[in-house]
Amino acid sequence: MRVAVPDLITPADGLGRVHFVGIGGAGLSAIARIMLARGITVSGSDAVDSPTLEALRNAGARVSLGHEAANVESVDTVVVSTAVHDDNPEYVEAVRRGLVVLPRSAALASVMAGRRVVAVAGTHGKTTTTSLLTVALQAAGADPTYAIGGDLAETGTNADEGAGDLFVAEADESDGAFLVYEPYAAVVTNVEADHLDQWGTEEAYRAAFDEFAGRVDPDGFLVCIVDDPGARRLADVARATGLRVVRVGEGDADLRVSDLAFEGTTSSFTVVDDGTELGRVTLRIPGRHYVLDAAAALATGLRLGFSFDDLRRGLEGFGGTRRRMELKGEAAQVCVYDSYAHHPAEIAGDLAAARAVAGTGRVVVAYQPHLVSRTRLFGVAMGEALGAADEVVVLDVYLAREEADPAVTGALVADAVPLPAERVAFVPDFDAVPAEVVRRARPGDLVVTLGAGTVTQLGPRILALLADRDG
Repeated sequence: MRVAVPDLITPADGLGRVHFVGIGGAGLSAIARIMLARGITVSGSDAVDSPTLEALRNAGARVSLGHEAANVESVDTVVVSTAVHDDNPEYVEAVRRGLVVLPRSAALASVMAGRRVVAVAGTHGKTTTTSLLTVALQAAGADPTYAIGGDLAETGTNADEGAGDLFVAEADESDGAFLVYEPYAAVVTNVEADHLDQWGTEEAYRAAFDEFAGRVDPDGFLVCIVDDPGARRLADVARATGLRVVRVGEGDADLRVSDLAFEGTTSSFTVVDDGTELGRVTLRIPGRHYVLDAAAALATGLRLGFSFDDLRRGLEGFGGTRRRMELKGEAAQVCVYDSYAHHPAEIAGDLAAARAVAGTGRVVVAYQPHLVSRTRLFGVAMGEALGAADEVVVLDVYLAREEADPAVTGALVADAVPLPAERVAFVPDFDAVPAEVVRRARPGDLVVTLGAGTVTQLGPRILALLADRDG
């Protein structure tokens, strides 16, 4: 459901008692955590219980399971997730009562008020880059407030209130939320067509990023990873308006990374900034795409005035973000990872990282396509990207906010995988997937579950079956 953004954003301390419909989601839970830390009275509801809801209760929120009109009787402002339908009883009651109703984007803008905002956008890599920047700034003593689409390994949460003036936020383009913010500085990791159910065309999607860059403070700056053609085009557009642009990449860039090396779960690279070699950085996460994300975070921190050594210390200590090449465990000499990749470019990046970690072992992937609209457009490209694995199990499409389409299933993806037929399986029965993966896995292999939906639940089940097999 789309809720209109008000013309004037009220700072969070002027919203009164705030209720979140769908409080367990990554976006709303982050805002709720920050409001709780500021002493704002917070309540919320969600369909099912979760560790996130329990953490919010422990932080002081009143959280209800299920959606009932009575949940908004004693509140002043209602924040609504985009996943909520317009017949939700809490939304209906809020409108009937004439309460202030805000979308997620406006609620996040309300907690940003009065802070120097650094917004991180892009088709892929937003969560990792926001996380890397947050940890780097913390190591440099900045103590930023942050709101991220995933939990930091260092803190176990996706948001926190900091004492400094900086606010680091993941800026989501999927529903146009990033066009509500007015950041001092921004980072764009890449611009590849996605979320065309929202934007309609690739041209409109690119134009939205142009508009986002236009919202950056004229006294601030924009960081773009220009190895990506879409971000390189954006950098040129933004620079032509007079905005200060910092180009990051392996090639022609203001901050350049070189001598990349990957060994096991680590990535290392040399940093050259404006022609001066600053030193070498070693990350505890594998993959070229993560090197570029870290370089963008580093470029941002340097332009904010922090030292290379302090920022490097934070980057090198970064322990990862949940669901971004996250190690779930090892059993029967098989390592199991989980990652959020759901776009062809993300699949390719994570499988390249998995290959480096696997060494002489094989890569076995269980992939769940996300959204009918995305699979219709990119299903063949998803399958082609999965060809970088040795064994592939494709699940059916995770529907999320859409209706099923019999013509668009996981079979569309599986049929496009460029591997021998015996090394690819389409398994529409979710509960049958763990056994199929374990049947294919050998000692020394790396298993990775990929996708933005329920596929993340499979890791523990795969590990349990592997352990039983080993026993």
